[in-house]
Amino acid sequence: MKGSVRYIITRPCLSEGSVRLLKYLDSVFPTDGPVSLLDERGAEHQARVDRSAGRVYGLQDLYHRHNLGVNDVLLITPLAEGRFQVECVVKPISDRQATLARGRSSDAPQRVVVSESPYVREVRLERRPASGVRSVEAPATAPAAYSEAGHKGGAVQTPEQTPVAPAAPAVPETAKPASSRLPAGTPTTSRAGSPAASSMRETNSGTPVSATPTIADRRVPAAPRAAPSDSVAPFAPPTRVSGEASTEEMLQELAQRIGYRLERLTDGVVRLKAELGAQSYSVLVALDLAATARPEWRSEADYLTVVVGEAERPQGLPRLTREALGAILENARLAQLTPIELRGYWNAGSFDLESAASVAELVSAQLSQRGVFSFVLLSLAQQPAHSVVTTARLAERLGSGVNIAELKGVLETLASAPFSALSPLGNGQYYLRADVHDMLRGLGEYAEGLRVRLNAEARLPASLRS
Repeated sequence: MKGSVRYIITRPCLSEGSVRLLKYLDSVFPTDGPVSLLDERGAEHQARVDRSAGRVYGLQDLYHRHNLGVNDVLLITPLAEGRFQVECVVKPISDRQATLARGRSSDAPQRVVVSESPYVREVRLERRPASGVRSVEAPATAPAAYSEAGHKGGAVQTPEQTPVAPAAPAVPETAKPASSRLPAGTPTTSRAGSPAASSMRETNSGTPVSATPTIADRRVPAAPRAAPSDSVAPFAPPTRVSGEASTEEMLQELAQRIGYRLERLTDGVVRLKAELGAQSYSVLVALDLAATARPEWRSEADYLTVVVGEAERPQGLPRLTREALGAILENARLAQLTPIELRGYWNAGSFDLESAASVAELVSAQLSQRGVFSFVLLSLAQQPAHSVVTTARLAERLGSGVNIAELKGVLETLASAPFSALSPLGNGQYYLRADVHDMLRGLGEYAEGLRVRLNAEARLPASLRS
């Protein structure tokens, strides 16, 4: 085993006090039985490897002592057989007792799967008040993008209770938006991610008018689907058709997106180099089995691999499957991956679809952090400028969708440049310096000005660049 491996803690890990044995951890914990973990404070923690369950158990004390949370990182380094060094990389310390005491509110946001692919799943948060209970504080306490809309003064009406005209024909994609057929004075929203209003509205004369089905309507299990083509498409970019790009072209894109330098040694043999100082390494890649007979295949490299199909298992050779390569590229287009995160997979000896699914978990964690940031911004947008934001009150508004540690991290980021939207007041309070919409507009202008400056400098001769 070369160097350390990086493991991102998930919510099940915290609840069970465990680590999941992902593909790249197989060689780190090869056998069942007790192991000893030594942290950076010198404390030793006893754990147990259960390969049949795919977990390393007994890490509750380690997680508690270091106050670890979701998306924090463990750096695991083998010292000897059954003995490991563990370094904890943590975010701002979380007040877990406050989180537990607060509990889950009755109208807390629910996680709803919007779209799903074999590797990436899009999850949104949606508030669903209990049926028949009128929500009094919903407009004041919930972000606009995650509150239920469409009820008119009465009890909240869920999509299952909404009457549907039996003879209403299917509305084509080019039909006129539903907002154009609403009664005068009815508020509308153009946010694509907002929950939809009820599928039937009444005119002033009482005649029901059907509205265009929306994404939220199609998510309800009881709602019929017109055809498979009407289902919500995954948000991942279109992938290449098999055979459209050669293996070498896919490796070239992988190198550009992730940060490798690609060297073409000969026909059928390339080398991926991660030039990262002490963390540098190289991977020698044979594009097919025939290329392993060439002299260049014996060139110096830290790792070797041969590109084959998912069903092929060459004897005694580490493999990289074409299907896994395509899946990694899909994930790299969604979020930034690095050579450091992929090193453990090269070391595992078999980079296949199971490994690619593990990489997708890393990407999912990044997208989850981005979603939390957006969720907090949407909530702050409901508050006027030059007012005081309280962490505890904001946490109540957000519900269980965001924990205290994540919320503090976002607020500290917004208090620093280039956002500078908040000023810390102490005791969990922040001063909102400007309207969130104005802040984002100013940030966009700043980014555009910086882009123009970079483009101008790139056109200058090297001797004149600053």
